[in-house]
Amino acid sequence: MPTLPTLGLFLLAALGLLLIPGPAVLHVVTRSVEQGRRAGLASVLGIELAGLTHAAAAAIGLSALLLTSALAFSVVKYLGAAYLIFLGLRTLLTREQYIQTTVQAPKSFSRLFTQGFVVNLLNPKTALFFYAFLPQFVDPARGAVGVQILFLGGLFVLTAFCTDGLYALLSAQIGKMLSRSGYIRRVRRYVTGCIYIALGIATAIAGSEKK
Repeated sequence: MPTLPTLGLFLLAALGLLLIPGPAVLHVVTRSVEQGRRAGLASVLGIELAGLTHAAAAAIGLSALLLTSALAFSVVKYLGAAYLIFLGLRTLLTREQYIQTTVQAPKSFSRLFTQGFVVNLLNPKTALFFYAFLPQFVDPARGAVGVQILFLGGLFVLTAFCTDGLYALLSAQIGKMLSRSGYIRRVRRYVTGCIYIALGIATAIAGSEKK
């Protein structure tokens, strides 16, 4: 297994990366602001399970497929982009009355969990990140490479759960204050929808210069 100095460096690097908001964090924030702490934490759990899936894929070499196969990369990339755009359009086209009902009666835990899982699972940049980032802290002389990658991936996901959970809790408190204003609720709906669409478009065009 990695040495303690290596683990310390890994945790510092992971924390620095996780504190920079990305698609997963923005998904957690929008869910927390719209539907509260429970919705945000459900999304966090789904996102982290997808992270573990990517870590496992990296450990057995599946992430290499995304680096070597243009077709596999494109399929995952555009599925993720389409899903984000779908979430954005649905948010923009939903009437205000429905939004108010949704705030009072949040979606089921399982549905929120699934949405978080799908958002992160269909993000090819997450798979590429694990494949590129984790091996930098692996020492083949200290054990099986796959086991080390899986261990580091699990440690990264645990750290991500802490940071994403903090985002969810803080965003839920902000959402309570914003929900008192009908005008702000309408503005928030448009902002949320535009964020999802922007993320979908960014995912679709990301890496196009590599083709």
